[in-house]
Amino acid sequence: MKRLLGLLSIVLLMSCNVNTSTKKEIPAKEKSDHLAMVETRAAVTVPESFFDFEKEQVGEVPKGWSKQFTGNWKVAEDQGNKVLEQFSYSHSGSYFNVIVNKDLNYKDVEISVKFKGIKGNEDQGGGPVWRYKDINNYYIARANPLENNYRVYKVINGHRKELKSADIDIQTGKWYDLKVEMKGNKIRCYFNGKLELETTDDSFTGSGKVGLWTKADAVTYFDDMNIKGVD
Repeated sequence: MKRLLGLLSIVLLMSCNVNTSTKKEIPAKEKSDHLAMVETRAAVTVPESFFDFEKEQVGEVPKGWSKQFTGNWKVAEDQGNKVLEQFSYSHSGSYFNVIVNKDLNYKDVEISVKFKGIKGNEDQGGGPVWRYKDINNYYIARANPLENNYRVYKVINGHRKELKSADIDIQTGKWYDLKVEMKGNKIRCYFNGKLELETTDDSFTGSGKVGLWTKADAVTYFDDMNIKGVD
C-alpha cells in the first residue's frame, strides 16, 4: 500500500511539473505593446463629425461640448435657425472664451464652420481652435469685423502669438465661412472658400481637442461645424 501511494505521489508531481512547464509567460514587452495597441484603438478619431445644433435645446450647452471652459456658451435661435452663441460681453483684454468638444481628438484635421460677429465694443472676433491641449495651449484661427482681418495664432502657456494675418472686409451681422486645414506642421486657412493664410509651426505636434473661440466682449454666432481627419 505504501509503495502504491508513493507511485501515485510521483505521478501527481510529474503532472504538476508538466502543467507549470507548459504555461507560457507573456513577455513584458508584448504586454506593453498590447496595452499601447488597446490605447491607440480607444483614441481613434471619428472620421467626420457635423454639428448644426438643430436638435439641441435652446439656452443649453450642446451635448458633448464642455461646460468647464471660459466664456458663456449656449444654443440660441437666429431667425428660426439654431446656432451656438458665445453671449458674454463682460470680459475685456486678453480674455479668451473657449469651448471644446469633449469626445473628439485630432492631429491632422480639417475644420469648417460658419461665423457671424454680432456685437462687441472691444472685439467681435471668433473662429475654430484645434490641437487643443488645455486652456493655455492650442492653435486658433479667427476673423474679426472690427479689425477687418483674418489671423492664425498659437497660444502657448496662455500667451498668444500671431503666425499669419490677412486684411479682409468683414461686416458685423453677416455670415462667413471659415475653414482650417492642418497636416503635419502645415497650416492653411480659408475665408469664404479662398486660401488666405498659409504657414508652418511645430509647437503642437500631437493630437488635441477641437473647439471654438472668441475674445473679450465679442458676442458671436457659430453654425454648421464640420470636423474630419486628414489623410
